[in-house]
Amino acid sequence: MTRTDDDVDLDAALDPLVLALDIGSTATRGGVHDASGRRVRGLQHKVPHAFTVAADGTSVIDPDQVVAEVELVLDAVTGDRGLATRIAGVAMDTFAASLIGVDGAGRALTPCLTYADSRSTGAVAALRDELDERAVQQRTGTRLHTSYHAPRLRWLAGAQPGIAAAVASWWSLGEYVLARLIGQPLAGTSTVAWTGLLDRHTGELDAELLAAAGVEAGQFSAPRDMTRPTSVAAPARWPALARAAWFPVITDGFASNIGSGATDATVLTAATATSGALRVLLDGPADPLPSGLWNYRVDAGRTLLGGAINDVGRAVSWAENTLRLGPSLADVLAAPPTDATPLVLPYLTGERAPGWAGGVRAMLGGVSAATDADALFRGIIEGVAMTYARVADDLHPAAPRVVEIAAAGRVSNDLPAWLRVLADVLGRPVTHVTRRRATQHGTALLALDVLAPDVPRAPRPTGATYEPRPAHVAHYTGRRARFAEAYDALVHDRRTDSRP
Repeated sequence: MTRTDDDVDLDAALDPLVLALDIGSTATRGGVHDASGRRVRGLQHKVPHAFTVAADGTSVIDPDQVVAEVELVLDAVTGDRGLATRIAGVAMDTFAASLIGVDGAGRALTPCLTYADSRSTGAVAALRDELDERAVQQRTGTRLHTSYHAPRLRWLAGAQPGIAAAVASWWSLGEYVLARLIGQPLAGTSTVAWTGLLDRHTGELDAELLAAAGVEAGQFSAPRDMTRPTSVAAPARWPALARAAWFPVITDGFASNIGSGATDATVLTAATATSGALRVLLDGPADPLPSGLWNYRVDAGRTLLGGAINDVGRAVSWAENTLRLGPSLADVLAAPPTDATPLVLPYLTGERAPGWAGGVRAMLGGVSAATDADALFRGIIEGVAMTYARVADDLHPAAPRVVEIAAAGRVSNDLPAWLRVLADVLGRPVTHVTRRRATQHGTALLALDVLAPDVPRAPRPTGATYEPRPAHVAHYTGRRARFAEAYDALVHDRRTDSRP
């Protein structure tokens, strides 16, 4: 039987309380959680937003807009007088790999570049010619890609030299928000790691990459583990936060794993939000690191191993907004697989793991006059699942202790039938973690590990476990071979194209 989230009324909530903020790709969210990790009923709020995108690869958001959204969330969730000063901590996660250039006063000189901004494709190619990418990856845990800072900083220096020269510091979105709220840009270790500049073994910024990007280590915040919150005077606007400690901002990927119950090397999380990932938390770095994966340092003792997928919920939303789909998408996904389904490479905003081809775009194959919208939607879902499977192939030998795949996120909650397809494509059982806002929940749990380490946590809510069906697994084995051929052709064409 499916267990749903266990919310609690404020008068029954266990102290200390934590306010968790989650700045994602589609909204800024926040809410109060009690010491067991349960959400406090009525003290949750969401402010939708969207990235500004363009055909040239632009994907940005106004950082001051996000600050205003966070302020609205804080207004909404701290207004209950019953809170008094029971909130003991404020913790925040954001979408990873964000980049903002600020002046000496902390004012934004650039918009916030998101992980999906691919305008630095030319800089990626140049850096791959200059540096030993394999050696870079073994040090930092990341490849040279448009999602990371070195290529984007190189591109900004060429495209906007005046602005780049005026930048005093390079911050993430979360650092910018905290600087506006409390005057301190507190950067969690995971946030710094997702820049692609942090040595995963030493916790220091990589000198070779800094030089290649034309920046200095002093322009970046020092990484802080979640065990090091700071006590500052809260803005008078939110008296409920008068006693709260403020935690360094972390990445949504780290938080999502914790919120999904994937707290050690035995559970592999399939995150299924606007973007997606397969991730497993390890004690120490993965050595050697497979070339298709990343391995981020998240605190002094742990790293996160996995691969990211740009377009998951984004691909579903595109299909829903573009195609005239039938009334029952669950039936479309529950139907047996067929060779008549179009083959879709679902790279609307480029590919990350395992190929790291940021400049590629989606491709449709096998579309005929008989193909309808539902069949195309099924092809998109299968393409997303096969993208997860490509990451899983690299993960299995590097994380041999995995015994469970846990899927969490908006796509799995809205379309649980898609997990049948994922299980069939992966050839392994997939358990549905039904908790909504798993990322926000994980951020709260990490803060509670510091503030309330001895309070038992509420159990993880789960739904069905989807077992792979042998006949479907056999079908998708052949399908994946065709997918790989199409991918190789697409990437070859892109890499031999002279355009940036």
